[in-house]
Amino acid sequence: MLKKHSKFFESLLLLADLAMVTACWLGAYAYRVYADPIPLVRGVPPLRPYLLLLLPMLLIWPLVFRGFGLYRPRRLGSHLGEIADVAKACSVAVLAVTALTFFVRQFEFSRLVLLYFWILSIAGISLMRGVFREGLRVLRRQGYNLRHAVLVGWGDVAEQVVRRLGEHPELGVRVRGCVIDPTADARAPAGLPVLGDLDALPRLLREQAVDHVYIALPLEAASRLPEVLKGLDEVPVDVRVVPDFLRYTTLRGGVEELGGLAFVSLQGSPVYGWDRALKRGLDMLVAGTLLLLLSPAFVTIALLVKLTSRGPVLYRQERMGLDGETFSMMKFRSMRVDAEQESGPVWARAGDQRRTRLGAFLRATSLDELPQLWNVLVGQMSLVGPRPERPVFIEEFRKRIPKYMLRHKMKAGMTGWAQVNGWRGDTSLEKRIEFDLYYIEHWSLGFDLKILWLTLWKGLVSRNAY
Repeated sequence: MLKKHSKFFESLLLLADLAMVTACWLGAYAYRVYADPIPLVRGVPPLRPYLLLLLPMLLIWPLVFRGFGLYRPRRLGSHLGEIADVAKACSVAVLAVTALTFFVRQFEFSRLVLLYFWILSIAGISLMRGVFREGLRVLRRQGYNLRHAVLVGWGDVAEQVVRRLGEHPELGVRVRGCVIDPTADARAPAGLPVLGDLDALPRLLREQAVDHVYIALPLEAASRLPEVLKGLDEVPVDVRVVPDFLRYTTLRGGVEELGGLAFVSLQGSPVYGWDRALKRGLDMLVAGTLLLLLSPAFVTIALLVKLTSRGPVLYRQERMGLDGETFSMMKFRSMRVDAEQESGPVWARAGDQRRTRLGAFLRATSLDELPQLWNVLVGQMSLVGPRPERPVFIEEFRKRIPKYMLRHKMKAGMTGWAQVNGWRGDTSLEKRIEFDLYYIEHWSLGFDLKILWLTLWKGLVSRNAY
């Protein structure tokens, strides 16, 4: 019965895809003929050749989509992943159709119609599939279209699998019970009945009519995996392994694939590819604009610094940034030239006598930080990120504070999640690291914009800025 339901929804999705391909093809033709601002050079093309070309298209699309795995169950897949696959499949299919048109000598098809169709097909099929998947998820929350699973494992990782599946009823996966090793003092996840031991697994799967098997063995029992897998190839079930060493993931861990080989990442930077380009583009746009708009303020502050104290206008200090690379961070000088001559490197404190009178105001209002817009523009810093620290302090902090160095997996920022939450200046380093790592783990361009807004909303003045 479960397999019949799967085939039914697969056929329904196929028919929906074909209907959307037809609608997009006719829509592209209609837009080109009746709404396109680009004029028709050879008059209105006849509709009949486009209708005839639709016939092979309705054969090409299912073949290509099936080749990209777009009719497999995707209960654990993301919408973005499916959109990416749809875009790739539509691109390949459109290229195949374009190649086919070269063999039609009696009629020349409009390249603009093909272009519009390519865009419409990606958008239309992605939207339709999104609605289709959401409809299925609503049904699954109500208890329909379910898949049944058996969990092989025990301990913390097995508990996590049960909890995560329970938190997402829209996936429609129900765990019937678990299989454990009674000789290993194993405990079943809370609320799950024990169906048997490892030796009885193939027989249990045949008796239980199970669709999925989740293997979540604790790390100390990893050597039992070949024993668990033995015989599973005789049972038509989907098998997924949840490795226990993911508990050692510290920052943006995940699984990647290269040529069929899985790589498990335990820590890494969240900003790469298009995300990196978007973040860098935002930095350059905002920093460049502010440098131009605030140039009168720069000149005014520079003159005031020069007139009120002896020494250079700008102060350069070595800081550590992305991947541990050091750079010279710039600020308007707010302290005496010999500020650290006697004390050595120390943090500024409330009522610090090393500050100049103007410097106290600049530091309290964060105006001394404005030259760092140049550091952002040249790529040494970002608008948002963990605040950079001096290497001389980092040597101490890295020994005292666990995971301190992980904050350098993100480019240093002028403002950050810790700063807008009050962890700035001489405050708890542990809390600051906690907020920095939360930012890196949950980074997105929208998160950056939120922090920039909070920086402006809460003001640049801070009671912890000495």
